[in-house]
Amino acid sequence: MQAGKLDRKICIERLTETVSATGAISNTWTTFTIARAQIVTQSATEFLAGFGEAESGTIVFRIRYLAGITTADRITYAGQLYDLKEVTEIGRRRGLELRAVVTA
Repeated sequence: MQAGKLDRKICIERLTETVSATGAISNTWTTFTIARAQIVTQSATEFLAGFGEAESGTIVFRIRYLAGITTADRITYAGQLYDLKEVTEIGRRRGLELRAVVTA
Protein backbone atom coordinates (compact mmCIF):
# COMPACT_ATOMS: atom_id res chain seq x y z
CA MET A 1 0.00 0.00 0.00
CA GLN A 2 1.56 3.25 -1.15
CA ALA A 3 1.26 6.27 1.14
CA GLY A 4 0.83 8.63 -1.81
CA LYS A 5 -2.45 6.98 -2.79
CA LEU A 6 -3.95 7.59 0.67
CA ASP A 7 -4.98 11.11 -0.31
CA ARG A 8 -8.37 11.40 1.45
CA LYS A 9 -9.21 11.85 5.12
CA ILE A 10 -12.12 9.90 6.59
CA CYS A 11 -13.59 9.84 10.07
CA ILE A 12 -14.70 6.45 11.41
CA GLU A 13 -17.40 6.82 14.06
CA ARG A 14 -18.76 4.36 16.59
CA LEU A 15 -22.13 4.38 18.36
CA THR A 16 -21.63 4.72 22.11
CA GLU A 17 -24.11 4.52 24.93
CA THR A 18 -23.87 7.06 27.75
CA VAL A 19 -25.74 7.28 31.02
CA SER A 20 -26.55 10.73 32.42
CA ALA A 21 -26.60 11.64 36.10
CA THR A 22 -30.38 11.13 36.11
CA GLY A 23 -30.01 7.63 34.74
CA ALA A 24 -31.23 8.39 31.22
CA ILE A 25 -29.47 6.41 28.50
CA SER A 26 -28.57 8.13 25.25
CA ASN A 27 -26.79 6.88 22.14
CA THR A 28 -24.33 9.17 20.38
CA TRP A 29 -21.82 8.78 17.56
CA THR A 30 -18.25 9.43 18.69
CA THR A 31 -15.04 9.53 16.68
CA PHE A 32 -13.25 6.16 16.76
CA THR A 33 -10.39 7.33 14.55
CA ILE A 34 -9.47 9.64 11.70
CA ALA A 35 -7.65 7.78 8.94
CA ARG A 36 -6.00 8.45 5.59
CA ALA A 37 -7.81 6.60 2.80
CA GLN A 38 -7.87 5.88 -0.91
CA ILE A 39 -11.16 5.81 -2.80
CA VAL A 40 -11.10 2.61 -4.84
CA THR A 41 -14.51 2.75 -6.50
CA GLN A 42 -17.48 5.03 -6.38
CA SER A 43 -20.76 4.34 -8.13
CA ALA A 44 -24.42 5.24 -8.12
CA THR A 45 -26.94 2.45 -8.49
CA GLU A 46 -30.53 3.10 -9.36
CA PHE A 47 -33.13 0.58 -8.39
CA LEU A 48 -36.88 0.39 -7.91
CA ALA A 49 -37.84 0.93 -4.31
CA GLY A 50 -41.35 1.39 -2.96
CA PHE A 51 -42.53 4.58 -4.63
CA GLY A 52 -40.32 4.47 -7.70
CA GLU A 53 -36.69 4.97 -8.52
CA ALA A 54 -34.19 5.54 -5.74
CA GLU A 55 -30.46 6.13 -5.84
CA SER A 56 -27.94 4.39 -3.61
CA GLY A 57 -24.34 5.61 -3.63
CA THR A 58 -21.70 2.97 -2.95
CA ILE A 59 -18.08 3.78 -2.20
CA VAL A 60 -15.07 1.62 -1.30
CA PHE A 61 -12.32 3.10 0.87
CA ARG A 62 -8.90 1.47 1.32
CA ILE A 63 -7.02 2.25 4.56
CA ARG A 64 -4.05 0.87 6.48
CA TYR A 65 -4.93 -2.02 8.81
CA LEU A 66 -6.71 -1.00 11.99
CA ALA A 67 -8.10 -3.58 14.41
CA GLY A 68 -11.64 -3.29 15.73
CA ILE A 69 -13.52 -1.79 12.79
CA THR A 70 -16.90 -3.49 12.26
CA THR A 71 -20.02 -3.01 10.16
CA ALA A 72 -21.65 -1.38 13.18
CA ASP A 73 -19.43 1.68 12.60
CA ARG A 74 -19.99 4.46 10.09
CA ILE A 75 -17.81 6.79 8.02
CA THR A 76 -17.97 10.54 7.54
CA TYR A 77 -16.34 11.75 4.33
CA ALA A 78 -16.76 15.11 2.56
CA GLY A 79 -19.76 16.01 4.72
CA GLN A 80 -21.62 12.79 3.84
CA LEU A 81 -22.43 9.88 6.16
CA TYR A 82 -21.84 6.29 5.01
CA ASP A 83 -22.93 3.05 6.68
CA LEU A 84 -20.34 0.27 6.56
CA LYS A 85 -21.63 -2.81 4.75
CA GLU A 86 -18.42 -4.84 4.48
CA VAL A 87 -14.95 -4.79 6.05
CA THR A 88 -12.36 -6.89 4.17
CA GLU A 89 -8.78 -7.48 5.27
CA ILE A 90 -6.10 -6.99 2.61
CA GLY A 91 -3.22 -9.44 2.89
CA ARG A 92 -2.06 -10.26 6.39
CA ARG A 93 -3.06 -7.13 8.29
CA ARG A 94 -1.70 -4.94 5.53
CA GLY A 95 -4.85 -2.92 4.99
CA LEU A 96 -8.65 -2.85 5.00
CA GLU A 97 -11.23 -2.31 2.31
CA LEU A 98 -14.33 -0.64 3.67
CA ARG A 99 -17.44 -0.93 1.46
CA ALA A 100 -20.00 1.68 2.42
CA VAL A 101 -23.34 3.08 1.23
CA VAL A 102 -24.82 6.53 1.70
CA THR A 103 -26.95 6.79 4.84
CA ALA A 104 -30.62 7.20 4.00
